[in-house]
Amino acid sequence: MPIERNGKVSIVGVGSVGTAIAYACLIRGSAASLALYDIFAKKVRAEVLDLNHGSQFVPHCRVEGGDDLAVTAGSQIVVVTAGAKQKPGQTRLELAATNVAMAQDLTPKLLELSPGAIIVFVTNPVDVVTYAAAKSVDLPPGRIFGSGTVLDSSRFRYLIAERADLAVANVHGFIVGEHGDSEISLWSSVSIGGVPADHFRLDGEPVFDEATQAQISHDVVHAAYEIIEGKGATNLAIGLSTARIIEAIRGHQHRVLPVSTLQTGTYGISDVCLSLPTVVAAEGAGQVLEIPLSDRERQGLLDSATTLHQAWASVTGG
Repeated sequence: MPIERNGKVSIVGVGSVGTAIAYACLIRGSAASLALYDIFAKKVRAEVLDLNHGSQFVPHCRVEGGDDLAVTAGSQIVVVTAGAKQKPGQTRLELAATNVAMAQDLTPKLLELSPGAIIVFVTNPVDVVTYAAAKSVDLPPGRIFGSGTVLDSSRFRYLIAERADLAVANVHGFIVGEHGDSEISLWSSVSIGGVPADHFRLDGEPVFDEATQAQISHDVVHAAYEIIEGKGATNLAIGLSTARIIEAIRGHQHRVLPVSTLQTGTYGISDVCLSLPTVVAAEGAGQVLEIPLSDRERQGLLDSATTLHQAWASVTGG
């Protein structure tokens, strides 16, 4: 089945996350057209109206929606945010059973309506949900993937940039593994204006000592919990990061992003979805880059994979 490249992006689920993704796509010009689907017809209509009322101020983009899944037909990209929402104090993995069942039921239906679509899951726990979706259909690798640790990596770079007193665009670094408590900060490959983190100094003093690195890694892992406690959901930054993923697909950009894909042997990890630096282009998620890891990072990544294997087993009873 050829990949559709018509620029239509459908968003399944228009709660706080789905709406933020739609808004980010609209103001960034990420989509040629947007289709919103939710089981709550009045909510969909209200969001479609609200977005369309600002059409004068953004790049041209047709926005439609409804409570019939057929509104997503013929999509180039389908973004799934539907599912139970993470509650204050609840881990992403505790959401697993409900949202896995949703993904297994929904994915084949979406592909019937859009056989050439790339499907991006944002629903948490995104790694387990993405694995369930990928296993529910017979598709080439990379056509179904998750938003993974793209947002976590953005949080990581922001916190490093704040400490370094630099613009975040000067910082490069990845969070890998689970999008959740077992995720790993790859400090060994962080670059700050081309300078490795261990060598970066301000006024002659090292900035990123072991304690600082540990604190930043902790803050990245716990960022979502703080936001959820304060306002009920994380939505604005995931909206922006998902729009960035969409742009990498639509623009055939070959952009390296830490999305969650079904692993097939990188670092000896297989049969689990987790995030590693991955080339994202029109065909979806492609080559996974095996960047050098410290021994501690490698072990942490393997432990994260084990956590996700165990989560899947707990959901399926396997």
